Amino acid sequence: MAPRRWLLLLFLAAGVLQSLAQPDSRGFISIDCGLAEEASYVDDTTTLAYISDAGFTDAGMNYNISAEYLGFSRRGHNLRSFPDGVRNCYTLRSLVSGLKYLIRAGFLYGNYDGLNRPPASFDLHIGVNFWKTVNMSTWGADQGNTATVEAIIVVPNDLLQVCLVNTGSGTPFISSLDLRPLKRTFYPQATAEQGLVMLARLNAAPVNKTGTIRYPDDPHDRLWYPWFDATIWAEISTTERVYGVGDDLFEVPWKVMQTAIVTRNTSKNIWFGWESLDAEPRDDDPSRPGYVAILHFAELQLLNASNGELRQFYINLNDELAYPTGFTPEHLVSNAIYDTKPSRHSGYNFSINATANSTLPPILNAVEVYYVIPSTNLGTDSQDGNSSDL
Repeated sequence: MAPRRWLLLLFLAAGVLQSLAQPDSRGFISIDCGLAEEASYVDDTTTLAYISDAGFTDAGMNYNISAEYLGFSRRGHNLRSFPDGVRNCYTLRSLVSGLKYLIRAGFLYGNYDGLNRPPASFDLHIGVNFWKTVNMSTWGADQGNTATVEAIIVVPNDLLQVCLVNTGSGTPFISSLDLRPLKRTFYPQATAEQGLVMLARLNAAPVNKTGTIRYPDDPHDRLWYPWFDATIWAEISTTERVYGVGDDLFEVPWKVMQTAIVTRNTSKNIWFGWESLDAEPRDDDPSRPGYVAILHFAELQLLNASNGELRQFYINLNDELAYPTGFTPEHLVSNAIYDTKPSRHSGYNFSINATANSTLPPILNAVEVYYVIPSTNLGTDSQDGNSSDL
């Protein structure tokens, strides 16, 4: 009877882990990697419940970070490291086939191994497709070596694998893994053929200049990072709610849209840009990565049109019009100007300048920038399962 009893207990334990490894009532999956098996907690900031990763992978080893780094988020206090095997995967189940999902992975080295030497880099894959190289040597060296990577993808099946790949430059590890469902109409640039990898998502001139806006202020739990330079821009804000248009494809949180940067006079431009990441997705890719920019605007001041007040501006990319006419943002209404298809350049320089008729300087409330990755084959590798390929 004893062997049968132990067998029953093993089945019961497996059933508990499997039941925990399910999306919550919102469709969210929130994983604290390296958390003790069957443990869970509610995050103080987001009020979201985080669970152990034990039901999602059976590979790797759990570690706690060094005490000196415990001031970081609770989700970073422990991690799972993968010293064995080349490719180790998490399997996320009970998804909605054909739905768009935001997937986010977080990494906090925190000297967990006592070596004070974070891995130089390792790769992330979504299914069998390359997602991103995690380069710990250049990300947040003054903050315990932290990194966050994010993508928006269309999931072809009811499960998805996220894999860490050892490229010979250090032991892969992961601190957290989040999955968030999005409306099918959101981010039309994300299709069954291509996903979007986040380069930047910026909240212009937020009230809290160091805080990140996410759930519950953003029901979709996107991370909106603060963006402001008082030496370059002025800021304006409102306490009134900013609403989206009826067929809003992005649903930017109204707390993000309540603030904006403006230039100090109409003769100055708002400028921002970035260089193409030619090494992403890979050097052997025959073309540069394509980029998608989404600019969010809302007028926050009640203008007196009878007195000739007007805010109107041109949006330019690399000295060419990115929008065919002068744009006038609506009062307390969120609008977006965005690329419908990815563009490919060696560098990207956006400038927003007032038209000749404008009496007020240009405005910008928020910016999102993504580059595209192929997603035509997000299925699992037949050799993956939940464990490692040796």
